[in-house]
Amino acid sequence: MRSSMSEKVVLLVEDNSSDEALARRALGKHGFSGALVVARDGAEALDYLFDTDGSAGDEVKPLPQLILLDLKLPKLSGIDVLCRLRAEQRTRSIPVVIWTSSAEEEDLLAGYCGGCNSYLRKPVDFVQFSEALGKVAAYWLDLNLPPPHKLEPLAS
Repeated sequence: MRSSMSEKVVLLVEDNSSDEALARRALGKHGFSGALVVARDGAEALDYLFDTDGSAGDEVKPLPQLILLDLKLPKLSGIDVLCRLRAEQRTRSIPVVIWTSSAEEEDLLAGYCGGCNSYLRKPVDFVQFSEALGKVAAYWLDLNLPPPHKLEPLAS
């Protein structure tokens, strides 16, 4: 039996507090009651995912079922975070949706070349923002079938 959105973890990597608040409202409005973990820069996202700061101690932080990744971040860019995620066996299959205000073709290409699963521009209007994020969450958390937990590298 598939788990519901209430049992899921989403990592939102977002440095804009207004967009964070909008994302919280939008996800709640669309039935997401799981854990929303927020990282406000690229380094904080990697700290959460890889415990690079040692904050977890013996506790194992749950990996997110979805990462919503802004591109223009302090300390470490979203593309740098994406490349690190895809380089590690433990995180390479986590769905990453680039959720950004950038419509630059170079950002779009860098996102897909870096291995993002989807690239979406944040709508400026809250209703459109909410609807778009609700659809993203519904697809990746409810409809999509994730790979098995233990992925083996493809044979060369």
